Amino acid sequence: MVDLSFFKDKKVFLTGHTGFKGSWLSRILINAGAELTGYALSPPVEPNLFSICGIDKKMNSFIGDVRDKEHLFKIFKNAAPEIVIHMAAQPLVRESYKEPVYTYETNVMGTVNLLECIRIYGTNVKSVLNVTTDKVYLNNEWYWGYRENDPLDGFDPYSNSKSCSELVTHAYNNSFFRDAKIAISTARAGNVIGGGDFAIDRIIPDCIRAASKNKKIIVRNPYSIRPYQHVLEPLFAYLMIAKKQHENREYAGYYNVGPDDCDCITTGQLVDTFCKDWGGGQTWENQFQGGPYEANFLKLDCAKIKSVLDWNPKWNYTKAVEQTIEWTKAYLADSNICEIMDQQVIAFINY
Repeated sequence: MVDLSFFKDKKVFLTGHTGFKGSWLSRILINAGAELTGYALSPPVEPNLFSICGIDKKMNSFIGDVRDKEHLFKIFKNAAPEIVIHMAAQPLVRESYKEPVYTYETNVMGTVNLLECIRIYGTNVKSVLNVTTDKVYLNNEWYWGYRENDPLDGFDPYSNSKSCSELVTHAYNNSFFRDAKIAISTARAGNVIGGGDFAIDRIIPDCIRAASKNKKIIVRNPYSIRPYQHVLEPLFAYLMIAKKQHENREYAGYYNVGPDDCDCITTGQLVDTFCKDWGGGQTWENQFQGGPYEANFLKLDCAKIKSVLDWNPKWNYTKAVEQTIEWTKAYLADSNICEIMDQQVIAFINY
């Protein structure tokens, strides 16, 4: 587990801080004492975790588009960060079919613009992490996990744009950052769940919306297999990578971040677990509603990060669902959500 005291007084620049994962990571870094600057679009949905917890009040939060190079340059230059974590993205597969140009502009040119910030103004930068996805790989529907040296060739616009983001990062590293003594890595994480995800077209938020209204859950692809994990799993892996390579550039590289094999489950199994834990006789039904192609089987081999960084997942998928429901029921009961988040972070660290 990463020692969060390392981030005390560190200048950290985080893109995508208003999103689901970004809000959790911002809360962790704020509590760790980091001098945090965030750059992102306004929260993508309403309600949203960022606003619920008033995260902007304890950090330097800037609303902007990573496609807006001049604005991004200005904010980055003034922040003068030592650590950069890039999470801003158009993150949805089905949305990428509807808006492919926007997806590529955000996920590819947004990465280029941030790397240009670092190249031109990154005098103080020592550690950079670009967060991509497990969907960057050429998916052959294998029944074993993809490794970091497997081909990158995502099928759909979202997945492919993230493959491109990986390649852009590799090119900048080879061309500019090695001589500049900047450590840069990419992290390819699996599907995350957790309290505060209100996104449209994600399975657990869809479950929560239905269950909270006493409606049957509609599941689009119940037999699809995905590496489900709690949001805190990859976030602590990101922090570990950022810290380790800050201390020693030899740790820089490409890392898969996913659950153990037993937590690569079907969507139907995940929803079964949700219904059981939610209670009240909650049920679901298989109702394929059409739509573009999505991979049926996806799994990561995480041997590298386990071996190199001594990282291991903590919460299995049943624990992840339990914690998500705990957060959600606290939210529906108007409890103090910031306290719930902090309690779950502490529980995760001590697990």
